Amino acid sequence: MSLPLIYEFHGNWTTYVEELYNMYLDDIVNNTSLKFNTLPIKTRFKPITDGKGFGFWHIISDGEEEDDRVPDMRRCESLPWVSYCISTAKKPPSPICWWKNKRGTNTHIVILDEDEGFVVVLAERKDYYLLKTAYFPKSYRLKSMKKERDKYWSL
Repeated sequence: MSLPLIYEFHGNWTTYVEELYNMYLDDIVNNTSLKFNTLPIKTRFKPITDGKGFGFWHIISDGEEEDDRVPDMRRCESLPWVSYCISTAKKPPSPICWWKNKRGTNTHIVILDEDEGFVVVLAERKDYYLLKTAYFPKSYRLKSMKKERDKYWSL
């Protein structure tokens, strides 16, 4: 299934960001029914930039260094996919599937929409999941993620 890109940019960045942020608040931050494996999803707010939380800016921008990240229109357009992927992720062979991985001392839930090549990453916490990021990985990274998923589920 191809997910819709809901928001279109009409040349006014400020208005566009406000629309995106309102969607982020409605679909993720204030959505008490958004859960993964019965646990709620939470987001990072600090540091706040232009009155908007860190988690929001991280989802709609790209870059290696946090201080040098720039808005990414593809990530902006796909913002509605984040909550959809979290709420519909299943074990393989579902086209939107999840697995766990370790990065240092952190355990993450990686959710992959294989049809769209879109990834959502949640950090496992004691009684909730922290939304870390959502993005379109480069093809080589997507390939290694699929291998990691297959190994996790022993496919």
